Amino acid sequence: MTSRTSDHAVDHGSAEPVQRAIDAMATGGPVLVHDAADREGETDLIYPADAVTPDSVARLRNDAGGLVCVALSDPVARAFDLPFAREAIDHPAADGGKLSYGDRSSFSLTVNHRDTYTGITDDDRSKTITALGRAAAAPDETDFADEFRAPGHVHLLRGATEGVDDRRGHTELALALADTADRPPAVVVCEMLDDSGGALSPAGAQAYAERNDLVYVEGRDLLDAFR
Repeated sequence: MTSRTSDHAVDHGSAEPVQRAIDAMATGGPVLVHDAADREGETDLIYPADAVTPDSVARLRNDAGGLVCVALSDPVARAFDLPFAREAIDHPAADGGKLSYGDRSSFSLTVNHRDTYTGITDDDRSKTITALGRAAAAPDETDFADEFRAPGHVHLLRGATEGVDDRRGHTELALALADTADRPPAVVVCEMLDDSGGALSPAGAQAYAERNDLVYVEGRDLLDAFR
C-alpha cells in the first residue's frame, strides 16, 4: 500500500512531524492526525492495534471522546470476509454512501473477542483490539469467527483497496502510517472532541499533543510523504 520507511527520505521542515509520527507508531503510538479542513476537519487519536492497553482505551474514552474503531487493511478485511455495513444491513436506513463530507462509509461489523464478558470495559475492549492486531499480522492463520463474535463493542473499519490513492480518510491515513512504521495493518482511530461536544480544533489538538509530549501531524503531510 505504501513504501516502507527505508524506501523514502523524509526531509525536515513540514515533513519533520511525519518522521516523528512514523517513529511514534513504530514504538506503539499514540499519534494525532488531522485529516483536512475540507474533509471531516477532525483530529483522530491513533494507536497501532497490537499495542493497545486498558490505559490506552481509557485515554481514548477520556481524552478523545469519539468512537473507538479499529481500521483493517483491505487485504485483511477480505481474508476475514468482512462486509461493509452498508452492504450487509438489509434496511432502508443502510445508506453509507451519502455522507456530507463526500466519502463513502468504511464501517464494517462490530465485534467482541470471544473471551470478553460484556465487551465494553477497558480490559475487554483492549483484549478485543490487541487480538485484532495479532490477527491482522497473520490473517491466514486466524479463524475470525472462532475468535470474535458480532455484534460487539469495537467498530471495524475497512480500508480502501488502493489506500490513500483511493480514499483520504483517517482509516487510510492511519493504515498508511502503520505500514510505513512496519506495524501490522490494524490501527485504532478515535475522534477528538472538545468540551462542548464538537470536533476539537487543530489548535486544540496541537495544544493537547504538546501538553502530553505526543506527535501531531497533518493529513496532507502524510499524503505528501506516502504517495
